[in-house]
Formats: sequence, structure tokens, C-alpha cells
Amino acid sequence: MGQRLVCQNRKASHDYHIEDRLEAGIVLLGPEVKSLREGRASLVDSYAKIKGGEVYLYNMHISPYTHAGHERLDPRRPRKLLLTKREIKRLIGKTEEKGYTLVPTKVYFSPRGWAKVELAIAKGKRKYDKRRALKEKQLRREMEQARKRGF
Repeated sequence: MGQRLVCQNRKASHDYHIEDRLEAGIVLLGPEVKSLREGRASLVDSYAKIKGGEVYLYNMHISPYTHAGHERLDPRRPRKLLLTKREIKRLIGKTEEKGYTLVPTKVYFSPRGWAKVELAIAKGKRKYDKRRALKEKQLRREMEQARKRGF
């Protein structure tokens, strides 16, 4: 059956050099899970940070569930991520290096039905890196089109 994608951060690969990825569980409340199952979430401008030996996800927007009762939650509240101590220690070591950050790349449901987030250990790209990547992508696209036309 595989994983069911809820949302992904497409700009992450454009804005960052992604070096490593890891999977983490998310601590959510009932209405948030139902809203995620409807696909009502966004990772735009979200990031992860280590605070007090625990990892938190900031600025991830989960729209309020329409059929929830009186319970109104802040859609951008910080959410705790579930990782092992070994993974957290590794993340602390990496993020203390200059230029590294934790960027969520996608949110999905595992085959067992658990909400998961894929975190990437990434280093920010410079403006000239982004321009070079766009130029290479455009050249590849043009070559592919020329090959299809038979040139």
C-alpha cells in the first residue's frame, strides 16, 4: 500500500543543498489528524529546531478541522517531533555546524496510519547556486525536447 502523501515542501530542494533525510513522528491532537487526512496542511516557511533536547516543528500550518466541536487550536502551533536519542544527538551535532538547518520536506501517513514528517539536514544555497541549478534544469529540458523531436 505504501505511504500516503499529505503535503510536501517543493522549494526545499531549490533553496537548500539537502545532505541527509530522516523520518520523525509528529505529536498531534485528534482534530489535527483528521485535518491532515483531508490533506489540509502546508509546509511553506516551516522549520525544525532543537530545544531542550527535543525537536520541534515550527510554522507548519494545519487548517482547523471543520467538524471539530468547541476545540479551536492554533494552526501554526509548535509541534513536537518523535525521534530517538541517537537521532537527536546526531541532529544536534550537525545543526551546530555553520550553515546547517533542519527543513521538513514532506508530511505523509505511514502504511500503519501514523502521521510522519520527513526532515532534511540541509545547507542554504547562495543566489548563484540557485541560478546555476535553474540553468542546468532548463538545458536538460531543452535537450530532452530536442531528442523527442528527433534532432
